[in-house]
Amino acid sequence: MKAVLFDMDGILYDSEWFYMDGTIKQMLAYGYQKPIEKIYAIIGTTMDQTYQILYDLLDHKIPLETIRKNNEHYFGVEHPISYREIMFQDIPTSLKRLKDAGLRLACCSSSPEKTIRKSLESMQIMQYFDFIESGDNIERPKPDPQIYQLAMQAFGLQPHECVVYEDSCAGIQAGKASGAFTVARKDTRFYQDQSQADMFVENATMLVDYILNLKEENNGRSH
Repeated sequence: MKAVLFDMDGILYDSEWFYMDGTIKQMLAYGYQKPIEKIYAIIGTTMDQTYQILYDLLDHKIPLETIRKNNEHYFGVEHPISYREIMFQDIPTSLKRLKDAGLRLACCSSSPEKTIRKSLESMQIMQYFDFIESGDNIERPKPDPQIYQLAMQAFGLQPHECVVYEDSCAGIQAGKASGAFTVARKDTRFYQDQSQADMFVENATMLVDYILNLKEENNGRSH
């Protein structure tokens, strides 16, 4: 095991509820009357995909550009997120343990690169990541494995040498399709189908314990 490829939302910080709550409020203001659960489909998608899903759910009655502008204003001006406050508390220690053990780390998120860098800097964990891949640079978003394949290529590693850490259904599918060992952070709040994951953990600490124990066992065998 030589690298861990992290998703961001729902993995490094607990943003899913924050964004979902705000999106639901916006949709209700537009007059949305379908099941709230249908909005959960935006989890793990790029922003372009998110806006298209919301546009379709509103039966195209609200212009796509209006949805985009209102969403950017809602989260960018009216309700800015504090990444540091919603970061999972064990993330800095977990990342440091992995780096100290010689593993390479990547952040592979469907979010815009600007958002990824801003959040990592705000959480003061940018220094732990050797590679960042964003929704800006990929042609085929999750569940396509491209984003993880690009990280593997950047590291010069094979899929079996990498672990993907995800939470969303689309992200888990992308990790599996890349050929990497895919670990899911358990989250039952938004009915995400995590069943395809190779392993389930409660938090990053459990993930790191597993990886380092496995690495130690392998080192013991090699001796």
